[in-house]
Amino acid sequence: MYQTESSWGSYVQPRGFGGDPLERIERLASENAVVIFSISTCCMCHAIKRLFCGMGVNPTVYELDEDPRGMEIERALMRLLGSSTAVPVVFIGGKLVGAMDRVMASHINGTLVPLLKEAGALWL
Repeated sequence: MYQTESSWGSYVQPRGFGGDPLERIERLASENAVVIFSISTCCMCHAIKRLFCGMGVNPTVYELDEDPRGMEIERALMRLLGSSTAVPVVFIGGKLVGAMDRVMASHINGTLVPLLKEAGALWL
């Protein structure tokens, strides 16, 4: 696995992860405080990354269109969410928060910041 820094946070491209896509998602999601599964050309993904970075959070971002097995993960995320659209999908503290609608609802109703603090992604 290698990791590079960018203005959006940490982009990680997993290497050599075999097995069940849902197990892979669970493993990747639990490795960092905030994990975003994204597609680099998706405007909603861009907005979610912007939201977290604007809050001072450094999310780990998995760009599925840059992963050779990204389509498998995307299909597994759709099954997990019960939705026809998979990205962006956000995990905080290893727990599924959800897609754009759930993250924005949490932000608006004031529950997002406590989740981030509990996961160690925010200190203020």
